[in-house]
Amino acid sequence: MDPRKAVIAALAGGSMLAGVALGAAFTAGTGSSANAATTTPTSANTRADASASPGVFVSNEDPAHEATESAEREAQENAGQRPTVP
Repeated sequence: MDPRKAVIAALAGGSMLAGVALGAAFTAGTGSSANAATTTPTSANTRADASASPGVFVSNEDPAHEATESAEREAQENAGQRPTVP
């Protein structure tokens, strides 16, 4: 085998291994973060009963937000529905 081809093959193989190692290092732990415990946000819009399961609609009862809502949207929120109107 030509020595130049051997060097090029070694460099190509080494760079692939380095890429795999770097990829594994940068993504280590991120695959299982979906199972990790999460903390609840502490914003002014968080309701006291924020223990609802994900996907359950929680109305924003902030006075500044309520002032901009239509009566139809507020009625949907009060009925526990996800609003479909602006």
